[in-house]
Amino acid sequence: MVTIDRERLVDTASRLIGVHSFTGDEENMARLMTSLYEDMGVHTQWQQVEENRANALGTWRGAGGGKSLMFNGHMDTSYSGREPWLRDVPGFQPQAFVEDGRLYGLGISNMKGALACYVEAVRALQDAGVRLRGDVLIAAVSGEIEKTQYGDAQGAQYRGYAAGTRYLVSHGGVADMCLLGEPTEGKVVLGHFGALWLRIRVHGNFIHTAFSEGKQEQNSIFRAHELVSAIREWIPTWENDEANSYRGAKAIVNVGAIEGGFGWRVSRTPHHTDVFLDVRVPPTKPMGVARREVLDWVRTLGDGHPDWGVEGEVYVTAPGAEIEEGHPIVAAIDKAHAEVYGGTPERDVTRWFSDASALTRYGVPTVNYGTSTGLMDVEKGENLAIDGLVQTAEVYARVAMEVCGVA
Repeated sequence: MVTIDRERLVDTASRLIGVHSFTGDEENMARLMTSLYEDMGVHTQWQQVEENRANALGTWRGAGGGKSLMFNGHMDTSYSGREPWLRDVPGFQPQAFVEDGRLYGLGISNMKGALACYVEAVRALQDAGVRLRGDVLIAAVSGEIEKTQYGDAQGAQYRGYAAGTRYLVSHGGVADMCLLGEPTEGKVVLGHFGALWLRIRVHGNFIHTAFSEGKQEQNSIFRAHELVSAIREWIPTWENDEANSYRGAKAIVNVGAIEGGFGWRVSRTPHHTDVFLDVRVPPTKPMGVARREVLDWVRTLGDGHPDWGVEGEVYVTAPGAEIEEGHPIVAAIDKAHAEVYGGTPERDVTRWFSDASALTRYGVPTVNYGTSTGLMDVEKGENLAIDGLVQTAEVYARVAMEVCGVA
């Protein structure tokens, strides 16, 4: 019988919340994870990804003869808590508090709650005297959040998109299979889309305001405005293309940014304006194919406006991931979920990215299954139900027994 220690789980999650770990500054949290591993008596591997960034890999070694299971979770948070619109919201600060059965604090849902559940699952198995045949790995990684360096945005705080897990898998962090506890509302995510980020640039004249009269059609901002209309017409063709659907889910495209000109010198027209697109790509479509298709479309925009100097540049290609319905880890989650919740978990396909992308391409079958997404209370911030954390930790412990085998 495996019993989750509720108070210990909340304490662990609260300690994780208490360490600021925004993208690019994850090392202190990696040190905390390492200390937790050492307290459990598991083998610890420190992976220095770069300055101020590390992965913490803990391995609870089995008796032998069983499959190995990785629990993978990112330490970096979606927000820093220092954003002007969040700094007065308590649940978006690195200070945990409990209210009405919910644990609040920066990163609790995405995804420090899952990391705490991994630790508690192993502790509960140890408390119960369970010895597994296969190894259990807990990989706390840096740099998963969807962001990248671009233009003047340079530095570790912009290096996401599986930066830590790519380092992990090339430095010994592999297993027979992986459970990734991204917040999935207790659903089994059999696959998720990848992301292709595209910049479309349109050129224009560069002249002083005093000489711009009658030349608006040469202004790159006005040209970009017309370009956005063409983009809006194209988006449904990508989203509704059957080749871009996956298990009943359509692809999706977002115009995420427009950049042109100089706020400190609006007495000049901008010599170019950029429009940035986030194009979601099904895991069944190779990124090389997706790149070719979007750039071919950009060329048609240029053909329609030969004097605009239309350019296209792909600067992010983060593939999606999928796992077979019949994989043993999916069956193990189904069984454990039914034992804890009393029913089979629902299936899902998501259009967000996860580190399953890097893991699956390194030969580690990975499934996303985790807590709720966390009620984003506008007044109190990020939070999770403590009961949900306890149940999730128990599912993880049961999955480990099923996958690794009991010696």
